[in-house]
Amino acid sequence: MTDLAPLMSRFAAAAEAGDGTALAACFTEDGVYHDVFYGDFAGRAEIARMLEEVFYRDGEDFRWDMIDPVASGDRGYVRYLFSYCSKLPGAEGRRALFEGVAVLRLRDGLIADYDEVANAATGLSLMGFADARIAKFAARQAAALLARPEAARHR
Repeated sequence: MTDLAPLMSRFAAAAEAGDGTALAACFTEDGVYHDVFYGDFAGRAEIARMLEEVFYRDGEDFRWDMIDPVASGDRGYVRYLFSYCSKLPGAEGRRALFEGVAVLRLRDGLIADYDEVANAATGLSLMGFADARIAKFAARQAAALLARPEAARHR
């Protein structure tokens, strides 16, 4: 069993500090970060850019708590609470809070693939997003879930 806690502590500290280089160093050279809002970022340079130019463009005062990380072989999972103060027009200064689970594929002690299952509706609601905008986001998530090959027998 791999001890995932130190890696996830470095991940969270880098995200909170806005240090894209440090966050990217938690990933393999060809690592991929699949963000629930912004999509996929492949490779260390893109992961660093995601944090510094995308996350911090839209938010500030990030807090990221990694809870009960567990890993076995090349798989890891960690529950998290993630929040930030929004910079988005109409939601400036509102703290968004999300709960989720990160699903990791690991290689050589680093993250090769980071995916997440997140309750994004809470954060959107806390930022004051209109019900229709939250519903549109949920519909996109539903479509993406149904498009996965492993969901075929659930359609």
